[in-house]
Amino acid sequence: MVRAVPRPEAPFLPVSNPPLVAVPPLAPPVNDEAELCRRIGAGDDRAFELLVERYQHRIYAFCARLLNDRAEAEDVAQEVFLTLYRNAGDFRGESSFATWLYRIAKNQALNRIKYLDRRGRKQRARDELATADGPDAPESRPDALAEGGQTAALVQEAIGELEAEHRAVLVLRDLEDLSYEEISAATGLPIGTVKSRIHRGRSALAARLARFFR
Repeated sequence: MVRAVPRPEAPFLPVSNPPLVAVPPLAPPVNDEAELCRRIGAGDDRAFELLVERYQHRIYAFCARLLNDRAEAEDVAQEVFLTLYRNAGDFRGESSFATWLYRIAKNQALNRIKYLDRRGRKQRARDELATADGPDAPESRPDALAEGGQTAALVQEAIGELEAEHRAVLVLRDLEDLSYEEISAATGLPIGTVKSRIHRGRSALAARLARFFR
């Protein structure tokens, strides 16, 4: 998952899959994320560890869905938590902490997509989530896809073909289960624009999946 990096300014954890062992609770235990951010800003590394443990898998999964590339998702997720460590003191609790962190992740993931596209990277036709005999095979049908456990890979591939901005709001709504208001806060878009992009994204996704489910 989120890998440790040799950055002396941030106490990154050696996070991997499976999840890291539970971090001993703070004393006294703190569940309020605004308070944890305040403590991070004051130099409390244990507070940072607790937030990494709490959110690492959600942020990694979100980045992976946007980038359709596990290695890139790990790098971006690491940068998200580095940004959290450096800027935790800026969080004031005006939105939920999750929304604030998703905003950071969304911006960094979209920036990475633009960077990779400028370098001429084509979106991978088949992510490592798919198998060699995946849904691209001519004989693949819905029943075969389900039996092979490939439906999720097929959906992920189709999501990866969407325009990046449509992909972001669709993932936030349909996979991360954020409300329209939360997505608006995470993206800086008006709610009407959020709804429009979600509608267009769903339509485009349905069109891409239709060729497998006819």
